[in-house]
Amino acid sequence: MDPILDISAKSPSALETKIGRRKFLKIITAAAASIGLSGSAVVQMVEAIDLGLKPSVIWLHFQECTGCTESLLRTAHPELASLILDLISLDYHETLAAAAGHQIEKSLHDTMAAHKGQYVLVVEGSIPEKDGGIYCQIGGRTALDILNEVAADAAAIIAIGSCASFGGLPASGPNPTGATGAPMILKDKTVVTIPGCPANPYNFLGVVLQFVTLGTLPALDDKGRPLFAYARTIHEDCPRRPHFDAGRFVQKFGDEDHRLGHCLYKMGCKGPATHANCSIKHFCEVPGAWPIGIGHPCIGCTEKELAFQVPIHTTVDIERATPPDTYPPIHADHGGVSPVATAVGGAVVGVALGAAWKQAKKLDGEGPDSTDKKEE
Repeated sequence: MDPILDISAKSPSALETKIGRRKFLKIITAAAASIGLSGSAVVQMVEAIDLGLKPSVIWLHFQECTGCTESLLRTAHPELASLILDLISLDYHETLAAAAGHQIEKSLHDTMAAHKGQYVLVVEGSIPEKDGGIYCQIGGRTALDILNEVAADAAAIIAIGSCASFGGLPASGPNPTGATGAPMILKDKTVVTIPGCPANPYNFLGVVLQFVTLGTLPALDDKGRPLFAYARTIHEDCPRRPHFDAGRFVQKFGDEDHRLGHCLYKMGCKGPATHANCSIKHFCEVPGAWPIGIGHPCIGCTEKELAFQVPIHTTVDIERATPPDTYPPIHADHGGVSPVATAVGGAVVGVALGAAWKQAKKLDGEGPDSTDKKEE
C-alpha cells in the first residue's frame, strides 16, 4: 500500500474537511513532487497540517501592483488558495485584511511581539531608497524602515515577484525613486526570491510547504531563487523548442509562422536566457496561460538584467547551447580513401559474394555436390 494513503489523520484540517481526504492528499503530493520532495516528506507535510502547525505570516506591500497576490488568489482550482491559507496564519496582509488604519497596524506589531523569531515575512513590491525612502510610506513610516524592522526578527524571508526580488518595473530606468529589491536592503540575511511578473503561485507554495513542514528552505541559486523552479531556462522546456531546432521562426506578428505556432526567438523572445519554469508550470493550471503560450515572446521577467531593461524586440544570446541546439555540419569533413584500400575492400567483398552464391546453389540442389547426393 502506498504509505501516503496509509496516513490516518486524528483531526482533519479545514481544507481536508472541505475537499475530502483523497483529494487533499493528492494536492499535497503534487505540491511536494513539484519541488522534488520525497514521499516521506509528504507524510511529514500531512502530519504537520493535521497537527495544526501554522506559522504566523506577515505580508508587506510596497511599490507594486498587487499582481502577485491577485494571481495567488485567482487560480483555476480554489484549493490552492485554500491550501495556503490553511497552512499558514496570515496575520497581516493589507489587501486581504478586514481591518484598516490603527487596527491593522496594531495587528502587525502584536504579531511581531507574539511570534518574535518565528514568523515568516513575505515582501511584495520594491523598496525606494532615494531621498530616505520618502516615495513609499505606510502609516507615516517609509517602506525602508518598515522592512528593516519586520525583517529583524523574522524566521524566514520570502520576496515574491520581480519587484520585491530585484526592483522590477519600478526600478527600470531612469528609476526616479531609487527602487530596489528586498535582498539589496537586507544584505546580511537570506532572502528567498521568487521572481516573476507575477510570480507563479506554485513556486511560492513549494517554498512555504517545505519551510512549514520541514523547517528548511529549498536549495537556492546565487540570486536566492529556489532551484526546483529556476534551475533551467524556459528555452530548455519550451513547447516551441522543436520549431527552433528545425529553423521555423516567426518573422513578424500575424504571419503564417506565427499562426502555426512557430518559434518566437527572432521576435525577441528572452526564453533562452530566462530561468523559470513557466513552460511546465502554467499559471492557474490552464494550459497556454503564459506569454509564449498565447503567442507573445518571453520578456525575461525573472531576470534582473532583462526584465523591463531590454527592449522586447531585442534578441538574446542562447545561454546554454546544448544539443539539439548544436549539430555537426551537414557536409562534414571526411578523410579520403586510397586506391589500395579500395582494391582490398573490393577483393574482400568479391570473395564474400562468391561464397554466398556457392552456398545458395547448394541449398537449391544445383551445386557441384548435388548430383552425388541424388545418386546416393
